[in-house]
Amino acid sequence: MSSNYVKCLLAALLLATGPLSAQVWQGPPLHRLTLEEYEHTLAYWQRQFPDRFAYEKIGQTLEGDGIYLAKITNRGIPDNNKQVALITSIHGGPERSGVTGTLSVLEWLLGNDPLAVETRNRQLVLFIPIVNPHGFFKTDRFGNSVKIDPYNSGGATSWNFTNGITYNRQDESPEVKALLHVFDTYRPDVNLDIHGTGMQEYKQEHIKQLRGKSFRGQIMFEVTGTAYSNSNLRPWDWRITEAMLEAGRKEGFPSDRAEADAQQMHWSANMQAAEGQLWRGRPLFYTAQYAYLKYHTLLSTLEVAWEQSAVARAKGLFKIGNGVWSDENVQGYPVNKVHAFVGKFVVAYGKNATERRNSRVTIWQQQAAFSHGIAYPEVEGRESFFVGLTPKGNSWMHEDLDTLVERLRQQPGFNTDAIASFLRTTPYIKFAFERSTRKPLDSAGIKYGMGLRVRVPYENARLKQVRLNGHLLKESAADGYQAWKGEGYLQVQVNIPPAKAAGMDMAILTCEYEAGVKRSYGWTPPKAVLDQLKKK
Repeated sequence: MSSNYVKCLLAALLLATGPLSAQVWQGPPLHRLTLEEYEHTLAYWQRQFPDRFAYEKIGQTLEGDGIYLAKITNRGIPDNNKQVALITSIHGGPERSGVTGTLSVLEWLLGNDPLAVETRNRQLVLFIPIVNPHGFFKTDRFGNSVKIDPYNSGGATSWNFTNGITYNRQDESPEVKALLHVFDTYRPDVNLDIHGTGMQEYKQEHIKQLRGKSFRGQIMFEVTGTAYSNSNLRPWDWRITEAMLEAGRKEGFPSDRAEADAQQMHWSANMQAAEGQLWRGRPLFYTAQYAYLKYHTLLSTLEVAWEQSAVARAKGLFKIGNGVWSDENVQGYPVNKVHAFVGKFVVAYGKNATERRNSRVTIWQQQAAFSHGIAYPEVEGRESFFVGLTPKGNSWMHEDLDTLVERLRQQPGFNTDAIASFLRTTPYIKFAFERSTRKPLDSAGIKYGMGLRVRVPYENARLKQVRLNGHLLKESAADGYQAWKGEGYLQVQVNIPPAKAAGMDMAILTCEYEAGVKRSYGWTPPKAVLDQLKKK
């Protein structure tokens, strides 16, 4: 936004002369929320909706102003099978419609819209509408009183990534401290951060001219899923972004798709010379990414001009959490895959959302130390996935199949004959693997169970046998395998309960199936070409 543009708008607002007087921005200034009004509104909602609303003070600014967390759910339904969604407006501060949009989503969720009722039944939705009271109520600037912006927490240098992730400036930024407290307490499945129309482009003299008011009609371009500045801050699945975008469009609010609409590739350090041809966003670290690194939280961002647009697009996100994702068999946000190798996955384990959250978070902090591999080449009728869970298990992996089998034969807990038969009765020529030498961020072990998942590329395939470490399994959500159709595959998941997973150094899934359909292989040149070649 240019300074000349701001000056023109201010002139229109302050002078109210000429033909512009009929324009939308010539109405009375928008109401500007005060801290007293905010605190009284939270108290009012708690009195009015004791069955669905509660709030608490989670911190205070250096000047003593409160930072609040609001919680909305059906308090008559136990929380153990609910998804946890966190809605924030970390850049308000000056991006005022981010805050008022967040409050509008909260207000909608208190109502009786069928989707709101369903969401309260299926999710615990947390709100921190005003993370930075100093910026929002006093200065219209990003930073707190010592210039730390909660959105970027003072930059990546304010963090220690050596052993996990810790923030070094909590005494200077109680706003970030409060936010991290919520992340650590609730380990949310998803965090939606809402941004909006900003006062940051105004100079101080403009702020004084406005006398603390926001003028009617100021808008901005709306963006779904990502922040223009940070190419890393977005959902890992573009379909989540599209679901929110479509929900907004159905209610009349179009949205920008960042680099997709600009038709530009992402920037990378080795392409700096071509910077002018690449997307403006850079891979940066912002505070919300703490939740991803610690808890595998799904992140998303909105830029909103109109509060009802925030509500509309939040509905699109809530619907995902209320439903079953396209390749899953349980309700919730798609956050349960915590380790991956060429379409094979280590996944969270549990009979409800809380158990899966415990499993997800634990595995996520250990999975960088996992090794993984498959029998190669992949062949029709067979699926395999080997995962080394400890340094000991990692050491057993070897490219030569016979050596791999002999190493497993020396260890307890494997039906090595069955594994050897699987590997040697098919034209496998090697074991293709990646061995990790990293240390786990949490060495407590797989104490909440885990799952292994492979995808059979024939959704109507018939499973002949599924084995874990060579042992034949039965169908079971607790200790066995499950299979379901999803995304054109037959999804096959082995569920390993806590007691069994805790003692494992390596987990091996092998699966044999009948495809049920015939697919052709190979290609032959046209007959005329073959005939011509025969004549030579």
